[in-house]
Amino acid sequence: MSVKSMRVALLASAMCLPLFAAYPVIAATPALPADSMAMAHAMPNAIFTLRSGIAQGKMVYIGKGGDIDGKVNPTLTVHEGDIVQITLINGEGAEHDIVLPDLHVASQRVTGPGASSTLSLHATDIGTFTYFCSVSGHREAGMEGIIKVEAAIAKVADTGVSIARDPADLPPPIAERGPTTVRYELETIERIGRLADNTTYDFWTFNGKVPGPMMRVRVGDTVVLSLKNASDSVMMHNIDLHAVTGPGGGAVLTDVAPGEAKSFTFKATQPGLYVYHCATPMVANHISSGMYGMILVEPVGGLPKVDREFYVMQGEIYTAEAYGKNGLQEFSVDKLIDEHPEYFIFNGAVGALTAEYPLHAKTGETVRIYFGVGGPNFTSSFHVIGTIFDHVYSAGSLTSPPLNSVQTISVPPGGATVVDISLPVPGRFVLVDHALSRMERGLAGALIVDGPPAPGLYRQTGADQPTAKRAAQ
Repeated sequence: MSVKSMRVALLASAMCLPLFAAYPVIAATPALPADSMAMAHAMPNAIFTLRSGIAQGKMVYIGKGGDIDGKVNPTLTVHEGDIVQITLINGEGAEHDIVLPDLHVASQRVTGPGASSTLSLHATDIGTFTYFCSVSGHREAGMEGIIKVEAAIAKVADTGVSIARDPADLPPPIAERGPTTVRYELETIERIGRLADNTTYDFWTFNGKVPGPMMRVRVGDTVVLSLKNASDSVMMHNIDLHAVTGPGGGAVLTDVAPGEAKSFTFKATQPGLYVYHCATPMVANHISSGMYGMILVEPVGGLPKVDREFYVMQGEIYTAEAYGKNGLQEFSVDKLIDEHPEYFIFNGAVGALTAEYPLHAKTGETVRIYFGVGGPNFTSSFHVIGTIFDHVYSAGSLTSPPLNSVQTISVPPGGATVVDISLPVPGRFVLVDHALSRMERGLAGALIVDGPPAPGLYRQTGADQPTAKRAAQ
């Protein structure tokens, strides 16, 4: 079948997101046609992994993950306009490749067990095309399949669901008890979510919200964590918890393709407030898409009691279009690499902690904020305008003496802190990063405190009351 306008290109090396982080990915490098540059920084939306192997006495490709898992020489079905990514993993040590001559694309050859190569193409023509191994005799021995390009599916406009995490959505303090086994189940969910008014973004999340759920355990607990990747996901995901002592913080044990689930067990050995995040390459892309959260490991005896607790995290969004553009916004790898975010956010979205879920308390109460930075790149100078932090557990350390009477606390990407605030005066108090230009890119929250006035602490001086200077004049 002739191909009139199939355009082929590899994604930029920074955008090659290997399906299985345990394997090195070697990108094939055909020349880039000029009209293919539109896909150079695009995210693949049809992703397949094939492993070379032997089945029924023949050399074959075996599907790995998703709908093709375990299938021999599977048919790869995509839609017109899809950006297709195919990864070949060497399963048995013989030399192999994968070529699609009608589409003018081929992988490099892989020779060692576990070696891999990834190719990408833009499916612009409807039809059926053959893929096979070009090593002499391998096609004849059985290594051949087809890729089917079907008509594009009409997409219905999506106004976006809320992905913002309510800051009051966190587990309560742990009652006094001995070490036990605690189980958590997380699911990685990719969804079009509301980024700002009339603006949406393709978020990648833990349990459908940003940040992911706050987990809470006691030092000495054994934690069994299960991670499932939703079947309709496009990307592979995993989880790295900074509270874990072990390679990858759990990431090497939880690589999950769409539809897969894995679990691992760790012991919470040191108290503290710790960040977790997805660590699938490109790691910064997964984090900036919303894949971060925190786990609190309480010390023996817990923390001093407060009246209310809140869960707040700061992140960045890197969109191709400028801040404030309406419609579905696409990710920009160039801006990520240049560390030029268009949006700074608390709890997932512009307005998440002002219009949607402001923090609420009453005068006379004490408030504790568990604050972390998902990032992936910017340090936060966390500050609440109109208050002073009574106590700050710097760097999320719960065993060091807290700092007292602090105005602003620096929290690096992948870091955390705990701040305690007393509230003798009512009003609306604004949560900010004191790098205040970031307010212009969406970064603000509100703590609304209800109660009677406290004129002994804070009041307006009447305009009709002359000051000493005016009286002297």
